[in-house]
Amino acid sequence: MRLSRQATPAALIIATLLAGCGASSPGPPSSTPRASVTGIGSPPAQSATPAPSATPAPSATPTASAAPPPTATVSPAALPVAPGAGARPQTRALPSPDSAAFHNAMTDLWLAVTTGNPRFGLPAFFPVAAYKQVKAIPYPAADWQDRLWYDFTLDVHAAHGLVGPGARLARVIVPMSDAAWVNPGACYNSVGYWHVPGARVVYQEHGQERSFGIASLISWRGVWYVVHLGAVTRNVVTGIVDQPAAGPGVPGPPGGC
Repeated sequence: MRLSRQATPAALIIATLLAGCGASSPGPPSSTPRASVTGIGSPPAQSATPAPSATPAPSATPTASAAPPPTATVSPAALPVAPGAGARPQTRALPSPDSAAFHNAMTDLWLAVTTGNPRFGLPAFFPVAAYKQVKAIPYPAADWQDRLWYDFTLDVHAAHGLVGPGARLARVIVPMSDAAWVNPGACYNSVGYWHVPGARVVYQEHGQERSFGIASLISWRGVWYVVHLGAVTRNVVTGIVDQPAAGPGVPGPPGGC
C-alpha cells in the first residue's frame, strides 16, 4: 500500500446508500377457507295424501380460494467475510483463495460492481480497524476514509460502467506465486502483512469471457482483502478499471506493497 501525497475529497456520500435495502417482509398469508359440503337429508315419510314434491336442496356453492400472498422482493445483501477480525491482532497466516471467506469477499465485490453500490463491497475491503494497526502515520483512519475507501468507491463506479447487465462472475484468479510478506517498516507500516498484486476477476458476458484486475490484495489474520481496486496511486481523482481484457487477462506483475 503506497501512500499518495495527493489530497482526496473527505466527504463521502455513500454512507446511506445501503439503507432501506433490507428485504420487505410479506404479511402473514391468509388461511384458505375450506369449501363446506352440504349433507343429503332422509327421504320424506309416505302418507295417503300425496306429498308435495320435495324441493331439491340447493347445491353447495363453490368457495373461491383465497388469493396467494404477494411474493416478497428479495433485496441483495452482502455476505459476511470475517466480522470483527480487524480489531484483533495480525497473524502470519497466508490466506487461501479457496476459503469461504475469500469466496464471500469476491461475491460481495462482484455485487458492488454489478449494482454500482460500493457499500456492498465493504466486507471485502481492508478493515479500517486493521488499517489503524498497520499504518505508522498520523490519523490512519482519516487516510483510510479519504483516500483508500474514496478511491475504492470511484473504482467500483468505473467497473460498473464496464460490466454489462446480466454479466455473471466466473472465477477470481489470484497469483499466489507472487504473494510476498511485507515486513514492518516498509511502506510506512508498523505491522506486516501478505500482499499479492494483479488478481483477475473473470466474468461471462453475452457468452464471452472477460476480466479486469484487482490492483492489490493484502491480508489480515489469514484473509485476503481488497485495498486497491483500480490502481494503487492515481494522478487525478477519477475511477479506474485495472487492465480490462477479453478473456482472463494476465495476473500480476509481482511486487509492490
